[in-house]
Amino acid sequence: MKPPPWNSYSNLLIERILKPRNLGVFKENTGTLQEMRVVTGSADSILFSLVVDTTDGIIADAKFQAFGETALIGAADAACEVLLRKTYEQARRLSADLIDRKLRDFKDIPAFPEEAASHLNLILEAIESAAEKCLDIPLTDPSVAPPVPTMSTQEGGHPDWHLLSSDEKLDLIKEIIRDEIQPYIELDAGGIEVLSFNDEREIIIAYQGACTTCPSATGATLDAIQSILRSRLSPDLQVKPDLSLLSTSTSAL
Repeated sequence: MKPPPWNSYSNLLIERILKPRNLGVFKENTGTLQEMRVVTGSADSILFSLVVDTTDGIIADAKFQAFGETALIGAADAACEVLLRKTYEQARRLSADLIDRKLRDFKDIPAFPEEAASHLNLILEAIESAAEKCLDIPLTDPSVAPPVPTMSTQEGGHPDWHLLSSDEKLDLIKEIIRDEIQPYIELDAGGIEVLSFNDEREIIIAYQGACTTCPSATGATLDAIQSILRSRLSPDLQVKPDLSLLSTSTSAL
């Protein structure tokens, strides 16, 4: 099959292809600390090496080796960074869409052309193969590795936020949650919905799926969601979960 033309790749993808940051391999069972396990997983022409903490199942490091199309190299390099600080169970739910989003130049334009779909699927297959070697490691505390990454720097928010109507603000909130937060929430087999937007600053959300019983839903995950919305839209925003839904889901177990 003819490889996709370079002009169909995003600039971020091309950068990863030309200068990958995570090339290499860890040999299995060579962790420097007793608490670490090194596992590998492969599919066709791609191999992933993961260093997994045996005390909580969190991936501490990841590297790859690839022999094949350029898109495979770029996707694998980005996937290594998406995997960091995730549990092996979250890694098993990694999606091609999340890898693509990490390499987009613009949020609405895919980084990969449709012809690269098979390469992304190979990535997921290899990661699944590695993660399956960790199923005996207990995931004792779900709050340790919230799926949503916390913003490392605070951006200035939306430049015209104060000029927007309440409906326009709500639309932007839902857009950020759909594009930048929901893909990560899905790593924990969960979902998120905006229930209300009060006084143009208080956002009430409802968790769905596994998130309704996760301790980080009112802790680290909630903080990360609020951090993203504040950095993208306004530092005055406050995010609160509907605790009645959380308590109802928990008591039903």
